[in-house]
Amino acid sequence: MLKKVNVFILLATLILVLTRPASAEEIVQDFQFWGNITATGNFGFVNPENADLKKFKWWAEGQGRFGNDASQFTQSLIRPGVGYALNDKIVVWAGYAWAPTCEPIQRVGCFNEHRLWQQVTWADNFSFGRLSMRSRFEERFFDDRVPDPGPNNVAYRFRQLVKLVVPMPSISPNLGFVVADELFIAMNTPHAGWITEGFDQNRGFVGLAYKVNQVATVEMGYMNQLINRAHNTRPDQMMHNFIATLLLNF
Repeated sequence: MLKKVNVFILLATLILVLTRPASAEEIVQDFQFWGNITATGNFGFVNPENADLKKFKWWAEGQGRFGNDASQFTQSLIRPGVGYALNDKIVVWAGYAWAPTCEPIQRVGCFNEHRLWQQVTWADNFSFGRLSMRSRFEERFFDDRVPDPGPNNVAYRFRQLVKLVVPMPSISPNLGFVVADELFIAMNTPHAGWITEGFDQNRGFVGLAYKVNQVATVEMGYMNQLINRAHNTRPDQMMHNFIATLLLNF
């Protein structure tokens, strides 16, 4: 088991190295704290005798992010959604997200972002651990405070998350080692000089997961977040984030 953990630690290290630019002088760095509560469940409670209702899912997520060395509010996310389970491994989802955003993500001041999102999630258990993937597509709308709104105020973005949780029974039956990476690709450039087309950002995460009970799991760890800024109008950003997440599955 320790050999397996060492392999995934090496993989996580490689992810963080590969997402780092060639020169640290070209980027602005910051330490942030992110708190996240994500709850999912099904609609079987509406009528327990109707098995088909359990195929319909709900998603409720709230995040708070604090930047400038975790000294001030930077961003929050309120993300509700609904889904349908195609089988016990694959679920298709759709929903809305509200993301008020301030410094240092925004250069000066704050703005509101509204998103429509669609995604497919897949998860399965293997001898080495639980592997999951999430493919998400977003339509992003911004308020008038965003610079250079252009004729089309909608930005399209694709996100691909891959996550692996490796059990650590030699330490605790409820403990797992987590490694994950999420790549963001911008599909268009509605805001010239602000949103780039192509590579948008990457998030590499390493941490631990602890299963509190059948419903709740706590994850904590480090995320390296690299944001690619458009057309050299401002430096790229690298965030060193401490993440605390409560996952609830009803």
